[in-house]
Amino acid sequence: AFLRAWDDLCGATGGRPTLVIPHGKEFLLSPLSFKGPCKSKNLWIQLQGTLVAPGSMNAWDDNNKEKWIQFMQVNGLTIYGGGQIDGQGKIWWDYCQALSFHSCNNLRVSGLQHVNSQKNHISINGCNDVDISHLKITAPEESPNTDGIDISASNHLHIHDSFIGTGDDCVAINGFSSYINISRVLCGPGHGISIGSLGKGGAYETVEEVHVEDCTFKGTMNGARIKTWKGGRGYARKISFERIRMINAGNPIIIDQTYVNRMAAASTGDVEISDVSYKGVIGSSTDARAVYFNCGDGAGCRNIVVEDVEMTSAVAGKQLFAVCNNAHGTSSADRSPRVPCLLP
Repeated sequence: AFLRAWDDLCGATGGRPTLVIPHGKEFLLSPLSFKGPCKSKNLWIQLQGTLVAPGSMNAWDDNNKEKWIQFMQVNGLTIYGGGQIDGQGKIWWDYCQALSFHSCNNLRVSGLQHVNSQKNHISINGCNDVDISHLKITAPEESPNTDGIDISASNHLHIHDSFIGTGDDCVAINGFSSYINISRVLCGPGHGISIGSLGKGGAYETVEEVHVEDCTFKGTMNGARIKTWKGGRGYARKISFERIRMINAGNPIIIDQTYVNRMAAASTGDVEISDVSYKGVIGSSTDARAVYFNCGDGAGCRNIVVEDVEMTSAVAGKQLFAVCNNAHGTSSADRSPRVPCLLP
């Protein structure tokens, strides 16, 4: 029924073609791929009811357990409404992306509630001009790999005015993505807002022009994070975190170029990190090491700027401090935690 309705929507030409999923109705939805291109460049899906994934892996083809609801090559799509997407993900948190968009330009998603994805709640790949807003995304804190929004090979995205609390990154920005703006997002629990990981297996990957502002991290494992693998290639540059509030957050400010293997020494030939700023970061940290710049032994991190950062320890009586490895930049932080370890 859904594919027939999609065929009608995709083939419509006049006005504003709209597919309505009604309030008060619950639909058990098997894995589906909604494919374009469509005739109209102004398609709407009004989700007021609830979409529920099958409770068994047997509903998926053995060769394609990575997607549940997928949109491909659909331009001008808007999905909105107060409905819910329930991935029933507990049985297989390592496998499936609940809602994914591939090569969809001029995309709008707003007003949805998204719970218990099988893996990433929302995946954006190869898309341009995307606005995501007023979402509520939740999964248990202990659920692995349940990123809220996962971005790859996409440009010109705005994520704003949303709550994301999961067992992994609230937002993950992966390779070949640029011009990503994230504002007024409450993140937590989860692993923070992350650039990366980049450079796994020596891969060449790039990320640039990422700007995070007016966001709150509450009870997260990490806050403003950049993570790369040893031996990776490429760059992450022109990244800013401004007017950020930490509430009992771990690793509030962290760049880690030894992602996964914490005991490994950073190597030469790492992803180049430059032009990263942290301005107006305040709040409380559960880690005494509130600022951690663990940069590669080659070029290191360049032009790191720390301004107006003021945090206190969530543990009474503990002093916060910063640790740097081959990180170059400037700090005007004259309150806790001071960052004297940046190199010229």
